Amino acid sequence: MQDYIIEMLHITKDFPGIRANDDITLQLRRGEIHALLGENGAGKSTLMSILFGLYQADRGEIRKDGKPVQVRNPNDANALGIGMVHQHFKLVHNFTVLENIVLGVETTEHGVLKMDEAREKVMRLSRQYGLSIDPDARIEDITVGMQQRVEILKMLYRDNQILIFDEPTAVLTPQEIDELMNIMRGLAQEGKSILFITHKLAEIKAVADRVTVLRKGAYVGTVQVADTTVEQMAEMMVGRKISFELNKQEMAPGQAALSVRDLSVAGRHNKKAVDGVTFDVRQGEIVCIAGIDGNGQSELVYALTGLMPLLSGQVLMGGEDITQYSIRRRNDLGLGHIPEDRHKYGLVLDYDLQQNLALKDYHKPELQRHGFIRFDRVHAHAEDLISRFDIRSAQGPVTVARSMSGGNQQKAVVAREIDIQPEVLIAVQPTRGLDVGATMYIHEQLIRERDNGKAVLLISLELDEVFQLADRILVIFEGRIVAEFAGKEATAQELGLYMAGSRKEKA
Repeated sequence: MQDYIIEMLHITKDFPGIRANDDITLQLRRGEIHALLGENGAGKSTLMSILFGLYQADRGEIRKDGKPVQVRNPNDANALGIGMVHQHFKLVHNFTVLENIVLGVETTEHGVLKMDEAREKVMRLSRQYGLSIDPDARIEDITVGMQQRVEILKMLYRDNQILIFDEPTAVLTPQEIDELMNIMRGLAQEGKSILFITHKLAEIKAVADRVTVLRKGAYVGTVQVADTTVEQMAEMMVGRKISFELNKQEMAPGQAALSVRDLSVAGRHNKKAVDGVTFDVRQGEIVCIAGIDGNGQSELVYALTGLMPLLSGQVLMGGEDITQYSIRRRNDLGLGHIPEDRHKYGLVLDYDLQQNLALKDYHKPELQRHGFIRFDRVHAHAEDLISRFDIRSAQGPVTVARSMSGGNQQKAVVAREIDIQPEVLIAVQPTRGLDVGATMYIHEQLIRERDNGKAVLLISLELDEVFQLADRILVIFEGRIVAEFAGKEATAQELGLYMAGSRKEKA
């Protein structure tokens, strides 16, 4: 008999209009890293949310050490030794790191909070697992990589033995991903059992022992990772063969479509987040800005799109100075923007899908007449984009955006921005949270925009994506462009040195 620490047997879960999990069985061995693989909307997060007590299964059984258990809420899960790092972190932003870690399991004496022992235990755990943190830093002031360390320490502080990681690398830099993989291996070697939700096949090959594949809410199979190729896993996931080769023609750039001149943007603590940046993006090319997160990429994009004021400098589109233009005027001039934070800047979460897909176009003649929105056309427009971009939603165009999976929310944003046929498309982490099939599709769309003579400015933390797509690569460090490469000339090692500030600007 196999030594299973957790078994989820014949789990079924329905939501209005969709069966998220359809008779799924998942068995986790003691001390293994078990990946859960599937496309966006395949039911991975729903299944793990049932294990963590956020949802209740309509049918099926959960067993711990061979005995049936009830997991009615996250407190029950924690009592059973189950912890979870969510895709969107569950942290209180104006609390400190230490306060977040102990939240819910605080030590008190006569009603007074006692933090000394907690601080000692947290610092011991951080040293033991190589999770360096500042216990007194506020969550709002630390990077997403550091926030993830806090989430991991929350689980370790509660002595959880079963650790669920839900898309843990979606917001991390390449260096932070490598670090997380090492941490996961160390935890497994200590006897922790890890469930690792992902759609990144290379990461599964790097760290997982077995992988269970879901497709459209149903169980496809469980295989040994060492005996299965990336191509085989991709085919299991999407139900067809996937080509990883992009058809990218030689670049034929035209005139500058976007020009940035000596642009500076304010940052925190009287520093400049962007400091004197100058570059062009020409028609028919993809320029990628590569760098470690937090080096001014976000502020640069906010300045280009009108979300943030400039300290100094100029932004031009097709030679026209748009520095003082409103966001809508920039959009109408042909500026598309796939934002890094789809919840904050990409979607109105309480609007339905068809409303979100019309946010850039509702004022145009195609979708309104005499100031009144033509909802029949808005609906038809949404159905067209849902079909073209394979956006999976329980109720089609009338699905509330908040209820959709993160990957399908991202597809909706990408669909809307490409559909407006922008002259300049600024794409920030456009495939964050997307499965391999959707990632390849988005990459193909970006290349098609470029081949159609559009200018694409790509901001990505994924070096594989940078090398696949970029015609030119600009490296940003501490708000300055410190190096420029032709896409074919760059190596990961050289880029990494510039990204970390270890090498001076190229002559």
